[in-house]
Order: sequence, then structure tokens, then C-alpha cells
Amino acid sequence: MKINYGLMLEETLSKVAKAENKASLLLHACCAPCSSYVLEYLSQYFDITLFFHNPNIYPEEEFTVRLDELNRFVRDAGYSSSVISPEYDSAEFFDAVRGMENLPEGGERCRVCYALRLRRTAEAAKSGGFDYFTTTLSISPYKNAEWLNEIGAELEAEYGISYLFSDFKKKNGYKRSIELSGEYGLYRQDYCGCVFSKVESEKRKNAVTVLDENSEAMSDREFKNWLDGHGLSE
Repeated sequence: MKINYGLMLEETLSKVAKAENKASLLLHACCAPCSSYVLEYLSQYFDITLFFHNPNIYPEEEFTVRLDELNRFVRDAGYSSSVISPEYDSAEFFDAVRGMENLPEGGERCRVCYALRLRRTAEAAKSGGFDYFTTTLSISPYKNAEWLNEIGAELEAEYGISYLFSDFKKKNGYKRSIELSGEYGLYRQDYCGCVFSKVESEKRKNAVTVLDENSEAMSDREFKNWLDGHGLSE
């Protein structure tokens, strides 16, 4: 039976709200836009520290841009949350996905990437004495929330620290993140982060250019079929 992670989140928040003191949460943050709504939603329930551990991001300049934008958003939005960012080390990601370089986006390589970042978050939450840990990743419609929560459950059992089960795209969370991005003028990247997603994004851009230059206007369905036929779908 499919698990309703949005409902699980609401049940946990109801319990947390009744506590005398705010619980502490280490929130893995992938970028400022995804963090915007999650911070807005959870800050009333938790004392939140952001954990920007994303060795998958390529190149390093992109990592720096996303980290700087996260810090700017936290400051401009008036949150008291601090941002922890381990030193950039892309080798950590490439070692983890070795042998998976040719797998499609959204497949097993992505699951390994989720697990890598969530494990580091769980370790940091454990050593830092946090009550909960979770990630902003489930706000994206392109991320597998079921996988994220399954990994979170495994790490909860391994490290003995509560994982905040969630699916932040629910209740218009993704839509709200877009609104907040516009309000604060946030940089919204056009690829997930890793070099593989960057290549896929560039392929899609090139495909659109080819269509613009050489084809008559297509309907949305025709365009989707064309992308599917060329292996360029999301």
C-alpha cells in the first residue's frame, strides 16, 4: 500500500507543536528555491539548522553560487537558521556512483546520490545532538519522495535519530517555492546539480533549438512525443 508521507508529516508536526520546547531539526538543503518553502513551513515547529552537503553539484563554481544564494535567502527572509556547509569534494559523489555513469537520470544513480547526502546529514545530526533530520529534496516533482523516505527510515534505524518523513511538494509546496523564488529573486538552476543532469539539460536545450530552427510549431503532445523518441524526456 502506498504510504502517505504528507499525512505522516502532519501527524509529526501535530505532536511536535504540543511539546514545551521546540525540537531541533537538521535540514539537508539542496538549494535556496527548494529550501524557501520548507523553511517557511517548518520554522514554526522546529529550530532549524541547514546542512548544505551536495558533492554531486558540478562544477564547483555552481556549488558556490547555490551556497551563496542559500545564505542570501536565509538572511533576506529574516530566518535565524545557520547554514553548515562541509568543504566541496566532488570525488565523494563520483566514487559513490562509479559504474553508473551511463544510467538514465531518475534511476539508480539518483537513489545512490540521495543516500549519500542523507547519510552525511544523519551523521551530522547524530553528532550534533539534533532531534530530527530530513531533506528539502522531496519538494521537487523530479525527485522520488518514496525513495527519499525509505532511505530516511533506514538511516533512522541505523543512527537512532528521528527522520522527519515528508513530501514537501504536497499542499502546493512546489508552487509556493516558485512564488518565493520570484519574491526574493532567487537563482533557479536549470539542472539538478550533477554533471550527468547538466548534460541532459543541455541536450534538451539543443533539442528545443533544433525544433525552433527547423520545425513548424508542435502541439505539447507532439513535442513530448518527439522528446520521448529522442530519449530526452524528464
